[in-house]
Amino acid sequence: MPAERPTRSRRPALPAFLLIPAGLGLVLFALPLLGLVVRTPWRNLITLLAAEPVLDAVRLSLISSFGSVLIALVLGIPLAWILSRIPFPGRSLVRGLVLLPMVLPPVVGGAVLLFALGRRGLVGAPLYEATGLVLPYTTVGVILAGVFVSMPLMVLTVEGGFRSLDPRYEQAAETLGAGGWTVLTRVSLPLITPAILAGSALTWARALGEFGATLTFAGNLAGRTQTLPLAVFVALESDRDAALAISLVMVVISLAVLIALRGHWWQSR
Repeated sequence: MPAERPTRSRRPALPAFLLIPAGLGLVLFALPLLGLVVRTPWRNLITLLAAEPVLDAVRLSLISSFGSVLIALVLGIPLAWILSRIPFPGRSLVRGLVLLPMVLPPVVGGAVLLFALGRRGLVGAPLYEATGLVLPYTTVGVILAGVFVSMPLMVLTVEGGFRSLDPRYEQAAETLGAGGWTVLTRVSLPLITPAILAGSALTWARALGEFGATLTFAGNLAGRTQTLPLAVFVALESDRDAALAISLVMVVISLAVLIALRGHWWQSR
């Protein structure tokens, strides 16, 4: 029998009536960014970004965003493994609770953190009485706000990685006598490294851009809790050029993260 010729995948025909709404949707995303680029004071950009308040906000944003990623890795990967591997009553409810911060208004997220971890909160009050530790309006509070709003992205992405993993690799390791910890660390996690990296990048970008929960739970104290988004908020009232410069930097960083992922997040799901 003659060998069959490999069939080439054909691109689906594009219905003409989709071009107009698709184009309008693209304009909706691109036009604000174009306005930002046009209005940015390019001549003074370096000077504006080198100002002390901006550098303080950059430092705090980097500390809080990377701190959020580390905590999300430690807490999110076990959560993702349990949600993907262990069936138990109420798993849908647990997954809903984990993903809830993704759909909550950011200000509400900050409010629930305040009610739980504030000086008079459910956990914050006994914590303060026992140790004198206050979490709101501190750098630690900024990190907690970042973890709360960004860790769902880590769990969602890594859970998708675990679910897409061929279970035969883990079963083969178990057959050879590997224990649960060895299977996880030597087989499962290395195989889903792309999902972990994608989740880390998305978590970092989300924590870097957090505004509402940080403002509500940690406040807007320069040099202490004022991150880059909060610096933009303040600069809009006093220094429009500085607000444009900081906004441009954050847009470039966020866009670079999304381009670098190149679809890994969606593939991992």
